[in-house]
Amino acid sequence: MPRPPGHGPGFEVRRQKIIDIAASLFAQQGYAATSINDLGRAVGLAKGALYYYIGSKENLLVEIQSRVMGPLLARARQIAELDAGPLLRLRLLSESLLTIIFRRLDHIWVYEHDYRSLSGEELKTLLGQRADFEQVVAGLLSEAMEQHVLRTMPARLATLQFLNLHNHTYQWVNPEGQWDAELLSREYCATLFRGFGAPDHALPKIEEQAEAFKQEHPGLSLDPETEWQQLSATG
Repeated sequence: MPRPPGHGPGFEVRRQKIIDIAASLFAQQGYAATSINDLGRAVGLAKGALYYYIGSKENLLVEIQSRVMGPLLARARQIAELDAGPLLRLRLLSESLLTIIFRRLDHIWVYEHDYRSLSGEELKTLLGQRADFEQVVAGLLSEAMEQHVLRTMPARLATLQFLNLHNHTYQWVNPEGQWDAELLSREYCATLFRGFGAPDHALPKIEEQAEAFKQEHPGLSLDPETEWQQLSATG
């Protein structure tokens, strides 16, 4: 979101910090249960000063949702267009999705639980972004089926299985724990690909390809946070 006219360079730094704190509060208490006064106390600002930075409480929810879907969708589209097999692209997409879950755990909690508090065009935009991301996943799965590297099944059902396995990670994962996004992606994709009929000998090859791809393309970070920083710098 571009800086409004008349605001100094410190405005955006402060505003981003407020969004961080809001995401934490909403994740702990729920969006509906968190008042502007609660947020003001947490950030050390009176209500009027707080509105100067955020505009409205709903704007905070929009910003939190955008921090998840903006970079994730951009990265998903980039991965989908790579000149690589569909299983490798699914593996890379899996790791990218899990990386943002690890990086933005509070945001993901709010994203999953409170998006229905949005209304009008904001809700329509978010639901459209979610549908677009699901379409990327479905497209890669369909491509794998057409190439007979996965068994034929309804693409929507396969997509839901992919999403359900990944999207519930936020409920239990510890970002400081023993498992990172790369390990979980490797395990998740092994489970999915086996269940979807990929031959056992294909799984080690996919991991070798994923590691080689990341080494050969350091400019394509699987961390959507990188994409978010680039988008913010140009926004």
